[in-house]
Amino acid sequence: MEHAELTRKIDAYLEENWETMVEDIETLVRIPSFEESDKATEGAPFGPGPKEALEAALEMASDMGFKTHDADGHVGYADLAGTSEEQLGIIGHIDVVPAGPGWHFEPYQVTRKEGYLVGRGTLDDKGPSVVALHAMKFWKDLQDAGEAPQFPYTVRFLFGANEESGMADVAYYHKHYDDPAFLFTPDAEFPVCYGEKGIYHSLMTSADVPVEQRTVISFEGGTAVNAVPGHAQAVVRAGACDLPAAQGIEVELLDERDAATALEAAGAQADAVGCRLARITATGRSAHASLPQGGVSAIGMLIGYLLENGLIGEGERAYFQTVARIAAATDGSTVDLACSDADFGELTIVAGHAAMRGGRFTQTIDVRYPTTITGDEVHAKLEALAQAACGTCEKPRDDAPFLLDPQGPAIQALLASYNQATGEDAKPFTMGGGTYAREFSCAASFGSEKPWEQAPEWVGGMHGPDEGVGEQLLKEAFRIYALTIGKLIKLDL
Repeated sequence: MEHAELTRKIDAYLEENWETMVEDIETLVRIPSFEESDKATEGAPFGPGPKEALEAALEMASDMGFKTHDADGHVGYADLAGTSEEQLGIIGHIDVVPAGPGWHFEPYQVTRKEGYLVGRGTLDDKGPSVVALHAMKFWKDLQDAGEAPQFPYTVRFLFGANEESGMADVAYYHKHYDDPAFLFTPDAEFPVCYGEKGIYHSLMTSADVPVEQRTVISFEGGTAVNAVPGHAQAVVRAGACDLPAAQGIEVELLDERDAATALEAAGAQADAVGCRLARITATGRSAHASLPQGGVSAIGMLIGYLLENGLIGEGERAYFQTVARIAAATDGSTVDLACSDADFGELTIVAGHAAMRGGRFTQTIDVRYPTTITGDEVHAKLEALAQAACGTCEKPRDDAPFLLDPQGPAIQALLASYNQATGEDAKPFTMGGGTYAREFSCAASFGSEKPWEQAPEWVGGMHGPDEGVGEQLLKEAFRIYALTIGKLIKLDL
């Protein structure tokens, strides 16, 4: 089929089915599909939300005429059968991070406003997954109408259910299925990414200081390990009238009942510490850990305020000072981790989610690192900082950087599809984000974001409040993905 004729058919499908695509996105966004491990059951290993979203996605694909399968709630897939069992893969995820505070729209509902779709997952990754699935359906419809031959490869769409909190879905898939010959994921940025930084996660834990000896009764902040925290809150022993105002800081004196509740939650009796407590809230600006430079750490703001006003006791001080150092700069310079390379640029670091565990303060740390440093070296540095503060540092995740040849035929096919659809002359790139691509033997991340295009101020980004995506961007992504499938099936894999 000539390119002009193919483009005409793609546009015709889009015009006829766009409202259906929006309805499909709405179906998935309505499901709060964040992980709840405490509610996991057999067949729902990540909790009820991801399971419900997986079932909805598979039903959607089945209604399109694809053969579908639910792999015990870990992952699902839909196949467009080819003449061989060799596979081309597409993988999107239907799990999300929790909504968190700060929303001006209903997070688990699609709001259409001025050409944008707003709701948790519209951008990351339910919206792009839906349009990529429809790109598969476009080709199925052509085959059913006799306007395109059966593909030499089977195209498999994988629906992940645990991308945001560990990728245990893909680990399960690898134990039971072979990798596709090539795979792309619509969960990053255009034009096409051929490499991703190393990803290191750790959990720093404070010393066990009895609550009766602490000034900080409780401390929490952020919603995920892989995001700059936009919100943080502490309850401290102080009167609100004694504390100065500060930008982004709100101070509230707790009444006797709320103070008693806060102390009980921290494991102390009200009369053991007294009820003169204040709740201090910091509001920063959330951002994804792969691009943290535009964020403002609410955890860093809050700790800074507590330190400046003498609201951190001797037993907690070393720990909070260490966390403050980590949060003070996203390039690692404040903790002697700054480095860079030609492919990936500079290392980034984020202190993401603060909480309490068994009376100890905890802080997650996300580091995206280039090839000039190893995850072991990152861990050694952070572990030494934690030990100097009488705490500990655990390393639950360390994925090395990966790179593909940007001149390889698969990357060039994706790039050509993007440039043909947009009229641009874009080049492939690397990034700090961690997508499914790094989990497969031959894969790339491919759209659908265009971070250089300015959205209205009321449209938030992925992982933040008011997450949204432009309808025109999703329409363009559909065109790109439809072209891409047509090019990939012609390659000798």
